[in-house]
Amino acid sequence: MARFSTLFLALLIASPALWAGFVTHQLAVQTALLRLLIAVPVAAIMLAVFRAVTRGYGRRPDEKPKPTAGEHQPLKAEAVAGEPIPQRRAEDST
Repeated sequence: MARFSTLFLALLIASPALWAGFVTHQLAVQTALLRLLIAVPVAAIMLAVFRAVTRGYGRRPDEKPKPTAGEHQPLKAEAVAGEPIPQRRAEDST
C-alpha cells in the first residue's frame, strides 16, 4: 500500500493535468490519469530520498542507533590487537 503522503504528493504533482482533463477538458481523461499514475512512483522516490536525508536529524549526537538482530557488535581493540586496552585508574587525575 502507498502511504498517504505519497498519494498526496502525487496528486499535487499531477493536479495541473487532472484539472485540464476533468475540469477544462483540454486534455484527454486517459492522459490525465496516466500522468497521475506516473506521478505516484516519482513521488514515492522523492519522499524516500527526503526521508533518507532527514533520518538522522533530531537525534542527539551521543545516541547510538540500537543494533538490530542481524547486526554484529564492533570488535574491541583488545580482541583485534591481542593487547589489553590501557584503562585509567580511579586515583589518576583526569
